[in-house]
Amino acid sequence: MSNGELLQIEPIELQFPFELKKQISCSLQLTNKSDNYVAFKVKTTNPKKYCVRPNTGIVMPHSTCDVTVTMQAQKEAPPDMQCKDKFLLQSVVVGPGTTPKDITPEMFNKESGNHVDECKLRVACVPPQPPSPVREGSEEGSSPRASISENGAEFHNASRTYAEPQDNSSEAKTLILKLTAEKNSAMQQSNKLQQELEFLKRESSRSRGGIPFMYVVIVGLLGIFLGYLLKKT
Repeated sequence: MSNGELLQIEPIELQFPFELKKQISCSLQLTNKSDNYVAFKVKTTNPKKYCVRPNTGIVMPHSTCDVTVTMQAQKEAPPDMQCKDKFLLQSVVVGPGTTPKDITPEMFNKESGNHVDECKLRVACVPPQPPSPVREGSEEGSSPRASISENGAEFHNASRTYAEPQDNSSEAKTLILKLTAEKNSAMQQSNKLQQELEFLKRESSRSRGGIPFMYVVIVGLLGIFLGYLLKKT
């Protein structure tokens, strides 16, 4: 637990139950024990890797706010399960009644003379644990382009959205399309043979002789073709 001047943050280390090719989430709880309205912003050294919801917000007096941090699905595990990513949570006192839509980047600019409280959070990868439900907050925030450098580590505004993992199995899709086209073609040929069979049946019923030889051949071919179609589908 970190006791900042404005917000109490728990935990100060973001622990992700790491699993390859799986999105992982953990939560932060921000507690405001003062009588002031406090605005906060979350920054990270690796904004493309994480989604933070909300990445900015307001914690009202004597209340708490939950922040959910999600790590995108990773194709490779970090060396020795050691993660060098960091987060920076900035907070500042704002006027009563301030809403998340009123938050601007200038509020967290120290050069403008604002008193900005800052807390750095570490990231750790841990063995997987049973998932637990986490609550999501509002998504209002400022542009994710701003950055700040602290002791050599460059922090950027944490992103609120991220790309979902994509399925790159193009070969499987191509094979499915090919089999579908072959099946459609086979069904068309089957319908054509059935139409010819019906025609021969009508012609045979009109004639007084026996069953025409061509009728017997087509019936045999139709049986072979339908048997092949059933095996393939």
